[in-house]
Amino acid sequence: MDIKASDVKALRDVTGAGMMECKKALVEANGDAAAAEKILKEKGLAAVAKRADRATSEGRVFVRIVGNKAIMLELTTETDFVAKNADFIALGEKMLDVAFEKGYTEANDELNAMLTELATKIRENMTIGRMAVVDVPENSVVAKYVHSDFKTGALVVVSGSKDAKVQEFAYDCCLHLAAFAPAYIKQSDVPQSYIDEQKEIFVAQMKEDPKMASKPENVKEGILQGKIKKHLAEICFEDQMFVKDDKVAVSKKLEQIGKEVGANLTFNKIVLYILGK
Repeated sequence: MDIKASDVKALRDVTGAGMMECKKALVEANGDAAAAEKILKEKGLAAVAKRADRATSEGRVFVRIVGNKAIMLELTTETDFVAKNADFIALGEKMLDVAFEKGYTEANDELNAMLTELATKIRENMTIGRMAVVDVPENSVVAKYVHSDFKTGALVVVSGSKDAKVQEFAYDCCLHLAAFAPAYIKQSDVPQSYIDEQKEIFVAQMKEDPKMASKPENVKEGILQGKIKKHLAEICFEDQMFVKDDKVAVSKKLEQIGKEVGANLTFNKIVLYILGK
């Protein structure tokens, strides 16, 4: 049958499919635009299903704060090209709109359906990697940061004061998280199994050091404990040297800011997303 170019273009605008695919679908549907759209969607879903095992190592982190609530969302896809696509970016922002409007606290069928709709058009495997919803308590501040490549995002809630200095500190903590990517918040969060493994590594290294052979066991033990303490300080956020003042640890900076504003400050919530990690 004769298919008008205007009908092909209209179907393409709706589905995002190629011109030839749209024309074939219209021919198959005997010119019925709605039926042709359904055909293209079914083909798109089939294509996405085939790509379900494809790695989604690219993507984007979205962060938004509205009132006393903050949401961070990680969307992943196969290629950096799609991650920078305007439709992909718009989808992430729309998902945040829906999550705030409906009070969603995690990924669900509606959000997944939104993602699938775009995936069928673009023909890439996409996933909702992670989603964090943070409620900000009274007398607290929240800050956010997304790195320029949109692959790292941070949220920090500090409780105890809403002073402007505390707000600035919370933002600086977001910068710190993005820059140093600590593995843990504080030392009590570190699993004992990880500490034991590090001890084994340090002991093996010390055995390979000729200078260690003649040292007494108690001295070796002291050196080992020193190495563990230094390592934990390097991987734990509160013990790392603060990004804006490398002479003082983050926890000490928190105390300093608290004294300046006359409040007992605490870290209420910390979220760090690094794409794919």
